[in-house]
Amino acid sequence: MTIYKAPVEDVGFLLNDVFQFDRYNNLPGFADAAPDVREAIINEAARLSEEVLHPLNTVGDEQGCTRHDDGSVTTPKGFKDAYKQIAEGGWMGLSSPAEYGGQGLPITLTQTVQEFLNSANMAFAMYPGLTMGAAAALTVHGTPEQKQIYLPKMVSGEWTGTMNLTEPQCGTDLGLLRTKAVKQADGSYKITGTKIFISAGEHDMADNIIHLVLARIEGAPAGIKGISLFVVPKFLVNADGSAGKRNGVVCGSIEHKMGIHGNATCTMNYDDATGWLVGEENKGMQGMFVMMNEARLGVAVQGLAQSEVAYQNAVEYARERLQGRALSGPKATDKPADPIIVHPDIRRALLTMRSFNEAARALVLWTALKSDVAHRSEDAKERQAADDHLGLMTPVLKGVLTDTGFANTVMAQQIYGGHGYIHANGVEQFVRDARIAMIYEGANGIQALDLVGRKLPRDGGRAVMAFFAEVGAFAKEHGGDEAVKPFVTPLSTSLGHLQQATTWLMLNAMAAPDNAGAGATDYMHLFGLVACGYMWAKMAKVAQDKIAAEGATPYLTTKLVTGRFFMERTLPATALHLARLQTGSATTMELPAEAF
Repeated sequence: MTIYKAPVEDVGFLLNDVFQFDRYNNLPGFADAAPDVREAIINEAARLSEEVLHPLNTVGDEQGCTRHDDGSVTTPKGFKDAYKQIAEGGWMGLSSPAEYGGQGLPITLTQTVQEFLNSANMAFAMYPGLTMGAAAALTVHGTPEQKQIYLPKMVSGEWTGTMNLTEPQCGTDLGLLRTKAVKQADGSYKITGTKIFISAGEHDMADNIIHLVLARIEGAPAGIKGISLFVVPKFLVNADGSAGKRNGVVCGSIEHKMGIHGNATCTMNYDDATGWLVGEENKGMQGMFVMMNEARLGVAVQGLAQSEVAYQNAVEYARERLQGRALSGPKATDKPADPIIVHPDIRRALLTMRSFNEAARALVLWTALKSDVAHRSEDAKERQAADDHLGLMTPVLKGVLTDTGFANTVMAQQIYGGHGYIHANGVEQFVRDARIAMIYEGANGIQALDLVGRKLPRDGGRAVMAFFAEVGAFAKEHGGDEAVKPFVTPLSTSLGHLQQATTWLMLNAMAAPDNAGAGATDYMHLFGLVACGYMWAKMAKVAQDKIAAEGATPYLTTKLVTGRFFMERTLPATALHLARLQTGSATTMELPAEAF
C-alpha cells in the first residue's frame, strides 16, 4: 500500500509568503478567498485526497474499467462514490462563474487542489479535470443557450465533459481529420466519425456526458481551416433540462494501456449523432484551444503530482530499508545494517526529486496567478502581460514538468531496487501512470516546437523579453545579498545561457529551420531550468527574510538546503543544453531516412 500526504505547508508558504496571495484582493474572487477560507479549502482537499482518493489508486489500477456489450462502461469499485463526494463538495465549480453555480474563486486554488487529486489518484482526477476544461471552452465560445443548458450541470458535477480530437489517422495534425458534420433544417448537425484515445469518454459516474467534438462541415475547406467545434451530449437534453433519449454516440472499445487503468480511454463512434455548433463555422480550433490550454496546464500538474507521490514513497522506503553501512561509519548501531537514506547516492536521488517538486509547484502557482490576472484584471496592460506569460510558459510547463516528472518516478523506482519492479509495492504504478503525461495534448517535442516556433517570436518577442527583464532585475537587486548569493549567482549564469540560446536561435533558425527543430527540446528544458531556478531564488529570499525576522524553523532550514542542492546539482545543466543546441542540425539531419 502506498502513502500520500498533501504538501499543505509548502502550498501555504507559496501562497501566503512567496506570492502574497492577498495582494490580489482587488481582483474578483480573491477577497472571497480570505486566509481562513483558503486554509479550509486546502485542508479539506488534502483530507479528501489522502483518505478517499489515494486508497482507490491501486484499486483503479488493478480493476480498470469494464465495457459491456451495450457500450456502457463501469468504473472501478469505489470510483462512483468518490466522484459523488467530489460533485457534492462543489470541487468542480471552485473557480467557475457564480452565474452557473460555481464559487468564482481564483484558478490558483483550483490548481492547488488539482495537484492533490492527481497525486492521490491521477486516473480518477481526470474525470472532473476534463469536465472543467470542457466547461471553460463552453464558457468562452458557447451560445447563451448552450451555456444555460450545459454549464450548470457540468459545474455541479451532475454531468461530465470530454474533448474529442484524435482520430486513427491524425493526432497532432488535426487538419487530417475526417469526422463530418451535416447541417440539418433545425440548425443542428449530424456528426459521423470515429474518435480515439478519448479519456473519460464513457462511464457510470454521471447522468450525462457532454462531448466537445471537432468535425468538418460538408463543403468546408481542407486542412485546419475547415474544422468546426460541436457540442454532442451522450443523452439529448429535454426541454426541462433533464437527460432525454440516447444520442448516436457510443463507446466502441476501451484501450488496454500502460497506465491510468482507472480512467476509461475510449474509442468513440459517432453515427449521425446530433450536435450543435460551438462558435463560428470553420473556427473550431479557437474553441478547442481554450480547452487544450486548460488541459496542457492540467497535464503539467500531472507530471508534478506523480513526481511528488513517487518521491514521498521513495523517502518512506529509504528510511525503512536496511542495506549496507554508511561510508562514514555505522549510523544505526543497534541494527544489522543502516537504512539506505544514509547513502549519498540515495540522498542525491531524493534531493533531485524534492528540489524539482518544490520549484515546479512554485512555477505552477506563479503561472496560475497570471491566469487569474489575465481573466480577472480590469487593467488592459496587466491582462496583456499576464496573457504573454501564459502563452510563453504553457509549453514549458507541460513539456518540462512531464518529462522530469516521469524521470523522477523512475528515479523513485530505482531507490526501491528490485522491490520497485514488483506491483505489490506500488511505485511501478506511478511510473506507468506518469508516462502518458509526456504524450497528452501534443507530445513534448511538439510543445518544444510550439515554444521555439510560435511563442518566442510572437509579438516581436515581447513575452520572452519580459521574462528576461524580470529575472535579470531580481538578480541585480539581490546580487549583493550574501544570504541569497548561493541562489542568485548560479541563476544569473543560467539566465545568460538562456539568453545566448535565444540569440543563437534568432540568428540561425530563420535561414535553416531544422536548427530550430533540432534544438527545440534542449531550449525548452533550458528555459524550464531557469524558470525553476528563479522560483528557488524567490523562495530562498523569502525564507531568509522570515528567518531574520522570526528565527529558523525546520521547514525553512530544509527549504534552503533543498534549494541549494537544486542550484548546485541541477541548474548547471543549462550549460549542457546550450552546448547541444549550438551544434545545430547538420549531423542530426545528415543521414538519409533509409540509413536508420
